[in-house]
Amino acid sequence: MIRIIIADDHPIVRIGQKVVIEASGKCKVVGEADGPDELLALVDRVPCDVIVTDFAMPGNQQADGYGLLGLLNRKYPNLPVIVVTMFANIATLRAAFGHGARGVIAKSASARELPQALNTVVQGRTFVSECLRLQLDQACVAEPTQAPTLSGKEQEVVRMLASGMTVSQIAARVNRSISTISKQKSTAMHRLCISTDVDLFAYARDTGMVP
Repeated sequence: MIRIIIADDHPIVRIGQKVVIEASGKCKVVGEADGPDELLALVDRVPCDVIVTDFAMPGNQQADGYGLLGLLNRKYPNLPVIVVTMFANIATLRAAFGHGARGVIAKSASARELPQALNTVVQGRTFVSECLRLQLDQACVAEPTQAPTLSGKEQEVVRMLASGMTVSQIAARVNRSISTISKQKSTAMHRLCISTDVDLFAYARDTGMVP
């Protein structure tokens, strides 16, 4: 019997995941958490074989998904973690794998793909949601598991954009030209394999750049 701990701040999501996970009779949910703090405490005291966790949950100690993944990877390097996220884009995929995740599933497809992902990661392999595999093929990304990196100025621009500032306002604030700020925004989106402002803002939220 494969022991699973699930974490999501929405109870209805956890209920659905538990039903899907236990349907085959091969897996059992041995613990549930509603946030990163409760998840960390639960893993410390309840033995499990796989963690299935939401990517962005409110918490005091680990406010962003990457911080949570990194901590789990350092404390339990042999424990597979599957990330379930509503922000299914290449940036999230690459960063999640770069911080130790073994699987990434789009929330829209979680019920269909979760059993397959569990079987895959317990065998020591990685799992990528179908919609993300299609994005990878279209973007021709050679190393999907390498975490994206931004320069300090690019991070600054992304953070201010996500906080609600316009390109013109940022240029005035940091004393750079509008064209420079626009270029830094475009370069950041290219590095992250992100094509829309919505995904850029989601990335900024997930990485803890903005609340």
